[in-house]
Amino acid sequence: MHDGTRVLAGQCITSFEGDRERTERGNVLVVCKPDNTVLVHDATGYQPIAWLTRAESVTLADGTLTATDGDQHLRVEADGEYETTRYPTTAAGPPVGTCPACDGHLVRTDGTVRCLGCDASHGVPRDATIRDAECDCGYPRLSVTRGREFEVCIDRDCESLDEAVRAAFDREWNCPDCEGDLRILRRGGLLAGCEHYPDCDTGWGLPAGTVVGTCDCGLPVFETSAGRRCLDTACDGPK
Repeated sequence: MHDGTRVLAGQCITSFEGDRERTERGNVLVVCKPDNTVLVHDATGYQPIAWLTRAESVTLADGTLTATDGDQHLRVEADGEYETTRYPTTAAGPPVGTCPACDGHLVRTDGTVRCLGCDASHGVPRDATIRDAECDCGYPRLSVTRGREFEVCIDRDCESLDEAVRAAFDREWNCPDCEGDLRILRRGGLLAGCEHYPDCDTGWGLPAGTVVGTCDCGLPVFETSAGRRCLDTACDGPK
């Protein structure tokens, strides 16, 4: 990715080679986003006349933009007067608070709470709810259900969701394959995995739900938005 959105405006010749070959001339606005998505707009409608999404390479120099992605090639060449500029651009999302570091706006987007001012970011679970309540450190708090509801700061350095879930459920259940304790581990997501790993690789991801009982197999039963289920997704015993 590059910093900001680059813009080229003027009378241009636009040519595309690939699955929709065409050449067009006109006064256009060319937008190149930080993820190398290129859009060429004319005066009508919202649909670009040419585009390339997340191109492998993009160059913009001397009034000519070239973008390539595999066997697809987009070239926009200014034919006369033109202007180029660059604008700062960020991801957009619902506002969730104020950054304690710079007083910038915090927004939630794509599994992250990020600041529009200093670009600080904090990963949050996609099913978490961002609360109006503010932590002592100044960041907002979130709530998420992993066996029961937990409320912690979005800043994991301030307050760890992993540690909160671990304090509640670490060694609470036995491994059905070797009678070892199930530990609360972070492997991509939070899971309950056997303490004897790698000799015993039994383990399951913790669902977004509340523990409401014990299955006939001995593992906990969770109440989720989709109904009741055993920790073991393959278990077909009574719930």
